[in-house]
Order: sequence, then C-alpha cells, then structure tokens
Amino acid sequence: MDKTYVVENNCVTTVTVPSSSVPSSTVTVPSSTVTVSSATVAVSSATVAISSATMAIASTAVAIVTTTVAIVTTTKNKLHTELRIAFKVARSQSFTLLHPSMAAERGFGDLQPSIWKYEYIQSLISEYKEESHIKKREVLKEEVRMMLYKVENHVHQLELIDILQRLGVAYHFKDEIKSILDNIYNMEIFNTNILYTTALGFRILRQHGYDISADVFDFFLKESNNFKEHQSSIGIEGILSLYEASFYLVEEETILDDAKKYSSKILKEHVKRNNDGSYTSLLINHSLEYPLHWRVPRWEALWFINTYEKSFNLNLTLLQFAKLDFNIVQSIYQEELKDMSRWWKRTNLAEKLSFARDRLVENFFWTVGMNFNPEFGSFRRAVTKVNCLVNTIDDMYEIFGTLEDLELFTKAIERWDISFGMDNLPYHMKMCFLALNNFVNEVAFESLQNNEVYIVPFLRKSWADLCKAYFVEAKWYYSGYIPTFEEYLENGWRSISSHVLFLHAYFTLPNALKKEQLDSLKEYPNMIRLTSLFCRLVNDLGTYKREKETGDAPSSIQCYMKKSGASEAEACEHVRSIMNTLWKNINKEAHHSSLSQDFIDSILGLTRMVLAMYDHGDYHTFQDSEAKSGILSLIIQPIPLTR
Repeated sequence: MDKTYVVENNCVTTVTVPSSSVPSSTVTVPSSTVTVSSATVAVSSATVAISSATMAIASTAVAIVTTTVAIVTTTKNKLHTELRIAFKVARSQSFTLLHPSMAAERGFGDLQPSIWKYEYIQSLISEYKEESHIKKREVLKEEVRMMLYKVENHVHQLELIDILQRLGVAYHFKDEIKSILDNIYNMEIFNTNILYTTALGFRILRQHGYDISADVFDFFLKESNNFKEHQSSIGIEGILSLYEASFYLVEEETILDDAKKYSSKILKEHVKRNNDGSYTSLLINHSLEYPLHWRVPRWEALWFINTYEKSFNLNLTLLQFAKLDFNIVQSIYQEELKDMSRWWKRTNLAEKLSFARDRLVENFFWTVGMNFNPEFGSFRRAVTKVNCLVNTIDDMYEIFGTLEDLELFTKAIERWDISFGMDNLPYHMKMCFLALNNFVNEVAFESLQNNEVYIVPFLRKSWADLCKAYFVEAKWYYSGYIPTFEEYLENGWRSISSHVLFLHAYFTLPNALKKEQLDSLKEYPNMIRLTSLFCRLVNDLGTYKREKETGDAPSSIQCYMKKSGASEAEACEHVRSIMNTLWKNINKEAHHSSLSQDFIDSILGLTRMVLAMYDHGDYHTFQDSEAKSGILSLIIQPIPLTR
C-alpha cells in the first residue's frame, strides 16, 4: 500500500492506493488476419504463427510494421487504429522496432535535431566577462546600496525592494533587504487605510517568509464585506497591488479569494478603457496574463528592464545597474553552457541514442529558470545533467524500448545492479544505465567531499521511483488501460520527474543540506509532492491534445473524463481548479517549511518554468520560435547598454 497526497474535489487529501491496482498488461496477439481495411491492403493473408523456433515471427511482424507505416504516410488519420494494432503485434514478439516508425506513432515523428550545434555553443563569448564591466558594476552596486540606506519612508522602502526584485538584482542586497523587512514587520505598519501600502507590504513580507496574516485586509471589508465600497478611494495602483498580493493566499484565506476576483474584474475593465501603452497599462496587462508570483524571475527581469524605462519614476542608476548585471550574469551562463555542452558530447548519448530528444540547451535553460543566482553554478550543472538523462530515459520508455526490455531496465535500476544490467539489457539501455550510474557517483562524491554526507541511496531511490512510474505508464499504454483519476495522480507526480530534479538540487545548492532532514527526503516532503503534482497537471494541459491524437498513454484529462463523464472542456476546467488549490497549499508549505529558502526558491522556480513552457503547448519538445527567443534573450544576446 502506498500513501500520498493527492487532490480530489478541489482539496488536497491523503489517499491509499494499492500497488497492485494496475492490471497486468500482457498484450494478446490476435490469431486473426491483420488487415488495413480503409486502404484495402492486406497486411497478412494468413495467421501469424507464434513460434519461437523460427525467424518467421520477426519477418512477418516487421512486414506488418513496414507496410502499415508506408500506408499511414498517406492516410494517417484513417489508419491510426490499424497502425497501433500492427505495432502491438510486433512488440508482443519481443524485438526492437526501428525507432523512426515508433516515434511517428507516438507523436514524435516531426522532431528535429537540436538547433543549437556544439560548435556554435563553444564559440559563444561575451565582452561582459572583462574586468572593466565588473568594476563598473561594483560602483553602481554601491550607489544602489546607499539608496537602500537613505530611504526612510516605509512605503518607499517597499517600493524600492519591489523594483530591485523585478529588475533581478535584489540578490546583491539580501542582508540589507532583510534588515529593512525585519524593521517594517516589527513596526506593524499595516494599521492604515491605504490599500496600496497594505497589499504591497503583505506581498513582499509573505514572499520573504514572514508570518503575516490576511487579517490586514479586514479594514477594507469590515463595514460592507465588499471591497467595492472602497473603490473610489483605492486607485488603480491599489487594485493592482491587491491583485498581486492575492496570489500568496493559502487555502483558508477566503478574503484573498474575494480580493482576487474583485481586483481581476476591475483591472480587466480598466484596460478596456485605458489600454494606451502607458507604464501602468503595461503593468496591468502583464499581471493579468500571469501574476508576479507565477512568473519566472529571470524572464521577468528581462521584461521589466525594458518596461521600467517608461516609468515616470525611472531611476537611471537602477536601470544601468540592472542592464549591466544582466549581461555579466549572462556571460557566466554562457561559460556554464559551454561546459555542459562538452560533458554532453563526451557522454555520446545524443549520437548513439538518436531516438532521444537532444535538448541540452533547453535543459540548461530550465535550470536558469529554477534559480538564476550566478553563485549557484554547481546546482545548474548538476540539474542540467539530470534533465538530459531524464529526457533520454523518458524517450526510451516512450519510443524505443519493448515492454520486456523496459521491465528488465526498471529492475536493473531498482536493484542498481550493474552486472545484471550489462548481462541482460540491449545496447542502448546499457548506455543509459552506465551514464546514469557515472553521474550519480559524481554527484555523490562531490557531496561527500563538501558535506561529508553519503547520498547515493537517496539519488538511486529517486531514479528508481521515476523508472517505476515510467514503466507503469508503459504498461497502461500497451494494455490500453485507462487508470482511475486517483491512480493517475498517484503515479503522475512521480513520472513528471520533478522529484528527481529537486533531490539533486537539494544536494548541490550551497547550505541547503541539513542532516536532520535526510530521513524526510526518503518519502519526499509535502513541498516536493505538491509541486510535482502541479507540474504534472500543467504538463498534461499542454500536451494532452497531441498525445490523444497519437494514442499515447492517458493523461489526467482523459482519466477524469472516464471517471465523471465530463466533457473535455469540463475536465480541463477541473484540472485548473485543482492547480489553483495546489498553489494555495504550495504557498502554505513554502511559508512553514524548514527547508532552506534557496531550495524553496528553486522548487518554486521549476513550478514557474513548467507554467511558462507548457501552459500554451510544449515548448520543450518542439523548438518553436518562442522557446528559441527565450533562450536567445536570457543566455545568448546581451541587453544593449546606453552609452
């Protein structure tokens, strides 16, 4: 029996799912003739004889696959059902399909090689590595530090902190910001009837982990139980501030639910009347698309640097500092990416396992979104490697491996038995296993050196849990089984692979590891479980249409439709409501967690990256213009400086 936290009826609950609840997935090969009726092409004129003593099985099955794939090129939609039958016949005979055919069936047939060539990555060079730029940044940094000391008005202090955060430079002033916020928190500045100040202070204090109650908004409801009564005295800046603050709510805070609905309505009405391209209008439209709490900090910094130039209260020193810092940090990312590119080339996985997505640059891009702090290079290197290995193993389970081979691979990982793997696995799986083993040992050795903690069991368990979840999905696919919604969630929070990234992040971020927390990592803290489930649901919303068309393993959308009889639109809306509930619980866990703030920020960073990469499609798998633009702007192209 396996106990975990899932979401049902908009609430996070604890459920128990029996490990045997997934039925056996043996594929039965029909003895009847397999034909493709819509094309009137007979695939076989006789029953496929099941005999292990001859090669007739393999040649017949290959013929089925070859013929079917040729036909499907011209009549893909009509022959989809027959194609899947043919593939299952072939796969049930336990030999490996040619991966381009399988990739086409599973929806990856139009994948392109990586657009980021090794030679191009190695050629990257930035002038902002030069000492002259670093010295200039230090001068500007001291000027900004003096601003923090000189500002005495609490509202102006909060506004300056907010701007520094949005410009992406607040990490330089952690001690100064903490001192200011400690003072503001102890002064209890919320005895005010100014909504803008109350909401701004609430958001920033809660973001930094201070125990601030939503009761600070009671004043604005106490007479009429409605924010509307105060609308005339609030101003649009106050409404926007309230809207942004409302996304830091937890489950019990109905006042912030009301605030979100109210402020959203007012802001949408405002932009209809005043969508004039002004600074305020830009901020409102930006927030209505995604609130600050849901945005990837590094992407937000780039956007805000460009937008801040239009502010009536523009501070040129802040702007110059932010631009220069952005470019200097970008030069650090380029060196990290070059290092990762050399590692990836040495593994030879992209060349030898050509069925897998070669997405090194995208994988590194994810780590910048998780935590952009330039001091965390070891974290980004480790998690980039995790991403690359996850992609490769995921594609092996989805595209290339037979069910029998996948079962052997899963057993090898679960046992972490190199001899078993080398004796029983096909070549491509041996490559995966050895590359993974080398990486785990590398991370563990560094941890032993730096933290004096032996972490091999934790890392191996995270990978074993992932592969077991992948294998469950493979069995669902081969048997055509659609799990219950609860079964899907129980497996899905693992198969999304977030827990693997988080475990490696925990052991590679500086000062994150606490020996007293190690036992809790074995079963994954709630913060990891909740965010992993959120990532799974966002991924489903972005990919389920393609996967539905290609007959892939079921998503949460299909599982809920089966359970409730809901329409596709209703199922999507239900999943979104669960995501909203999860955000509330994630907020609560982040606020009360004993995990380090840098680790929590990295967990939230991945959650935000998943939203950015999957909410409107699959920007990770398919190298479209928006994903390419994001990589260019954050990692490759510097911001022009005003001379």
